[in-house]
Amino acid sequence: MTRIIIHGCNGKMGRVVASLAASDEKLRVVAGIDVSDSGANPYPVFRTLAECDVEADVVVDFSYAGAVDALLDACAAKKLPVVVCTTGLSEAQTARLSETARTIPVLKSANMSVGINLLMKILRPVVQTLSEAGFDMEIVEKHHNQKVDAPSGTALALADVMNETLGGAYEYRYDRSSVREKRPAKEIGISAVRGGTIVGDHEVIFAGADEVITLKHTAYSKAIFAKGALEAAKYLKGRPVGLYDMSDVIG
Repeated sequence: MTRIIIHGCNGKMGRVVASLAASDEKLRVVAGIDVSDSGANPYPVFRTLAECDVEADVVVDFSYAGAVDALLDACAAKKLPVVVCTTGLSEAQTARLSETARTIPVLKSANMSVGINLLMKILRPVVQTLSEAGFDMEIVEKHHNQKVDAPSGTALALADVMNETLGGAYEYRYDRSSVREKRPAKEIGISAVRGGTIVGDHEVIFAGADEVITLKHTAYSKAIFAKGALEAAKYLKGRPVGLYDMSDVIG
């Protein structure tokens, strides 16, 4: 049994995490952290993790970037492993994650979906083979019309995996309208689409002479991110100090 504390328990994702955990016999939500308490939670809710006096094995965080610094401080002080699912962290906060991971287990991933992380794993040998065969590489990501950042963090993470595999020799192109020139060979194009209620769609296109290979992941519900976070919580329990990501969880 893995006892978890949900940081941001009354947010949309926090509620999804709690609902999924309730149906998993290997998990139990023992407390929640949120600035507001609706009074409807079947577990105690505290305003900050520092105030929480409930014993747990792992903290699962779906909050906002401004709350992450205090969270890391409290987790380090309590020696509590933490799965950080909050996005939009600054470079300084990302550095703090690595620093905190020297004292407690910390898991952070650009995308908590098991499927996306499997896609990243599959990409490495595919990229190596197709780049050598002269295929051009493009990424197209689609999200709902409320998403403010573009391209998505996941699209950039996919591009980074591809570029790292190829020794960092490729440049990213976000906009082709600003230049009039043929496509360079060592380039990864990244395009963003925003519309409707698209949860998340990422497509990696390998275009060669007379053939195209496409690897695609489509998210139909935000529940996949909560599922991934809960699998990460199970994985992190009892792990040694260090910085982990979802590639460790899927093996």
